[in-house]
Amino acid sequence: MIQTDIIIIGAGPVGLFTVFEAGLMKLRCHLIDAIPQAGGQLSEIYPKKPIYDIPGFPSILAGELVDNLLKQAAPFNPGFTLGERAETIEKHKDGSFVVTTSEGTQHQAPTVMIAGGLGSFEPRKPKIETLAQFEKKGVEYMVREPEAFVGKKLFVSGGGDSALDWAIYFAENHDIPVGLVHRTDMFRGHKDSVEKVYALQAQGKIDLYTHAEVVDLHGTDKLEQIELKQKDQDNIKVNVDYWLPLFGLSPKLGPIGDWGLEIEKNAIVVDNSLDYQTNLPGVFAIGDVNTYPGKLKLILCGFHEATLAVQTAYKIIHPDKRFTMKYTTVQGIQGFE
Repeated sequence: MIQTDIIIIGAGPVGLFTVFEAGLMKLRCHLIDAIPQAGGQLSEIYPKKPIYDIPGFPSILAGELVDNLLKQAAPFNPGFTLGERAETIEKHKDGSFVVTTSEGTQHQAPTVMIAGGLGSFEPRKPKIETLAQFEKKGVEYMVREPEAFVGKKLFVSGGGDSALDWAIYFAENHDIPVGLVHRTDMFRGHKDSVEKVYALQAQGKIDLYTHAEVVDLHGTDKLEQIELKQKDQDNIKVNVDYWLPLFGLSPKLGPIGDWGLEIEKNAIVVDNSLDYQTNLPGVFAIGDVNTYPGKLKLILCGFHEATLAVQTAYKIIHPDKRFTMKYTTVQGIQGFE
């Protein structure tokens, strides 16, 4: 039985920052994550993707942010159970919780922080009969190593931030024009990204196909061509090395959805008037996994939620003690030995 002060379910950026905030209050943390490395989606899906809304960093790669958060948490010696999914939660008579993983590893603590991001997720796949034939053979649903696409003819489908961000990235960093396909001429991504796409199109760095979609795939051992259907035009075949259908992820809470928590639209309902506690006292939900009026799914909002949740966790763990929060510029960072 692994014992700690706070069990954190999810080792993404919000979970890692929780370790730091808890450490300032002399609370120990242990993190559980189904992904076999810390960092959550930032490490697993887009480690080389730049992030622009972290205070103090005009731009930082997702992987670098994870590295920084790990360094920030390091003085407080967090424990990790990685590559195992949190399956069940049980409340004991003494008020503590026991969280058991898919591998049977048990963790006990007075409080639990669910920082599972979007939960478990799968890419939204287009309905193309030959799709499975070319998965990992030219069809990719995420970009882990951008260098693998250098010098390749690449097409991206989608109209959201992920599709636009990667189309822009490859257009700006590679010599070969990038194809971008979207069903309409109305994009869901940030306005600045849309403007940049059109600017790169004018420069000949993006081949933009609107009112279009990929309807078939062709090749032998690997993907060789995509077939494009365009509004009021005949279908055309285009030679490609890679096609990235980036239509977003379909999130699922997984086993957490069976824990008796109040769920609304695949997210955990919390009380945002105070501390982001769920309907189960002692269990908190922070970051993208939670919902409340006015919720914004931003990393920086998760950092704020973690900070307030830890304050209440301290009171639960030490009901007879009073903690006076001081600025880190005054008290410094006093880690655990």
